[in-house]
Amino acid sequence: MTTERRTLLADAALDVLADEGIRGLTHRAVDRRAALPLGTTSAYFRTRAALLTGLVTRLVQRDQAELQAMAEALPPLRTVGALVDGLARLTRQRLTGEGRRRSLARYACAVESVRDPELREILVPRENAGREAVRLFLSRHGVADVENRAHTLLTCVDGLVFDRLVSGGDVPREALEGLVAAALR
Repeated sequence: MTTERRTLLADAALDVLADEGIRGLTHRAVDRRAALPLGTTSAYFRTRAALLTGLVTRLVQRDQAELQAMAEALPPLRTVGALVDGLARLTRQRLTGEGRRRSLARYACAVESVRDPELREILVPRENAGREAVRLFLSRHGVADVENRAHTLLTCVDGLVFDRLVSGGDVPREALEGLVAAALR
């Protein structure tokens, strides 16, 4: 039950953070969101730092699961069009519904991680099937510095998601095509 309760509270904390921002993230707010008695969150996450660590750990778990499922659902990335399609799907997922809420929480946590090495370590990009698919694509297309190019490409896509999260709208396909073309040079 402890693990299930911690997961429930971390998910509730993600929701609070997405809806109310970092200032709204309190133990009481998480208790209310989880519909649990006041003090429950404090019993599982004694400090604000512990609550943030639990939230970020859960956020990364959910992101990794999303990326794995997405990589498994897509056909192998053999053409530029297929890679752009995959990146477009990822950006749509990150800008709508549950993905948007996680994006809001992710960026708030990223800012907090500037002052918290433990959070930063948890948030560092992880190995996943999506990242590996991009590396394989670049390698098959003769890119010499696959690791750096994949990192730059995915970081730029992340920047486009952030821009659209703030300014609204979708990431233009042309922007993704330009990023892929630059990665292949």
